[in-house]
Amino acid sequence: MFKKLFQGTGVAIVTPFRDDESIDFVSMGRVIEHLIEANVEYIVALGTTGESVTLNNDEKIAVINFVIEAVNGRVPVVMGIGGNNTHEIERSVKAVCDEKLSLAGILSVSPYYNKPSQEGIYHHYRKIAAASTLPLIMYNVPGRTGGNMAASTTLSLAARFKNIVAIKEASGDLNQINHILKNKPKDFLVISGDDQLSLPMISLGASGVISVSANAFPAEYSEMVRLALRGKFKKAQEIQNALLDIMDAHFAEGNPAGVKASLSIKKLIENKLRLPLCPVSKQLYSKLQGLIKEFDSIKDSLLNPE
Repeated sequence: MFKKLFQGTGVAIVTPFRDDESIDFVSMGRVIEHLIEANVEYIVALGTTGESVTLNNDEKIAVINFVIEAVNGRVPVVMGIGGNNTHEIERSVKAVCDEKLSLAGILSVSPYYNKPSQEGIYHHYRKIAAASTLPLIMYNVPGRTGGNMAASTTLSLAARFKNIVAIKEASGDLNQINHILKNKPKDFLVISGDDQLSLPMISLGASGVISVSANAFPAEYSEMVRLALRGKFKKAQEIQNALLDIMDAHFAEGNPAGVKASLSIKKLIENKLRLPLCPVSKQLYSKLQGLIKEFDSIKDSLLNPE
C-alpha cells in the first residue's frame, strides 16, 4: 500500500506570499494545479520548503485545509509536522489525526538545535508513532538539524513501529543510505531528500524523492524519476544533466529562495519570502533566468517517448 502511495515524485510545495507577507492562496492554487497537471505522484505541504517555521498555527491550519481542498483527492497529500519539542509535536500529530483530515501521511523532521543523542531521536519518533493513526515518514537532514540520524536508529524504528513506513534521507551519505536499504524491512521505503542525488539513490533501491526543484519543473523531474524506477537510467540521466545547473542554483542561496525565484520567473508566484529568509540576489535571479531559457529550448526533446 505505502509503496504505491509514496513511490515516485512527491513535491515539497512552497508557501507563496504577497507583498504584505500574507499567504497568497490564489498562487498556491496555481502551483497545485501546475503540479497535478504535470502528473507528480504526491504533494507534501508545510515542510521546510513551505517555510513552515515562519507560519503560526492558524496559518498552518489554513494552508493544509486549502491544499486538501484544492487537491480534491487527485493525488495523496502529506503534511509536515516536525520540531524539537517532542510533546508539542506529539500533541499536534494527535490533533491532526483526530480531525480525520484527508491525509496520506505525516512527514516529521528529526529534532533540530537540541542535538539529541541517537536514543533521544529514537524515543522522539517512538512518541510520535504512538500518537499517530497515519503513516509516518521520518526525515533526516543533518545539514539543517545539526545532527545525523544514524542508520541503526532508522532501522530500529522501521523494525519496531508498523506506522513508521519511510524515511526521507537527506544526509548525502550514500554509504549510510546503502546500509539502510540493505537492512530495512521489506516494505519500508527510503525516499531521497536531495534533488541531485535522486538517481544514485534510486539505483541503490530508493523508491523516489520528495523534491524541491519539482515545484518549478514537475513534468521533467517526475518523468526522470519514473524512468529511473523502470531502470532506464540513460534517458533519466539526460534529464538530470539538463536540470543539474538549475538544481544547483536552487540551493546556492538557500531553500526555498532559489525555487521561489524560478516559480516567479515562470509567473506562478511572487518572489516573496518571510524573514529571516530573503529572495535570491539579482545575480542569481539573472542566472536562473538564463538557465530556464536554455532549458525551455530543449525540454520538449527530453520528454519525447523513447
